Amino acid sequence: MPVSKTGSDNKKLDQVVAEARRNREERERGYREQALKLYPWVCGRCAREFSLENLSELTVHHRDHNHDNNPPDGSNWELLCLYCHDNEHSRYLNAGQSSGGGRQDANTTFKPFADLGALLKKQE
Repeated sequence: MPVSKTGSDNKKLDQVVAEARRNREERERGYREQALKLYPWVCGRCAREFSLENLSELTVHHRDHNHDNNPPDGSNWELLCLYCHDNEHSRYLNAGQSSGGGRQDANTTFKPFADLGALLKKQE
């Protein structure tokens, strides 16, 4: 039988999520502003040019996929349009890498859902 959350639990969770989003947005604003000052407003893949009217479609891509690695010289960034940025992340994930920046071991023996059936039967 699932346990329901109380109103105060939901309120705490909402506060944590809201704070995490604010922190992420603040961090992104900082490196985005820096990258837009350092680099021309052109997609690094398709060479599409941007102006103030469509600048929101130009994103900052972290070359090493680590959003906390923001050197002031911009060496870990490249400006990509929304489409090329999505494509880059799809290619990265399809190559067998996680979004955390490390390679997944193809020979792993860990099976995270191995006992899932038994756990579900216990809950019935």
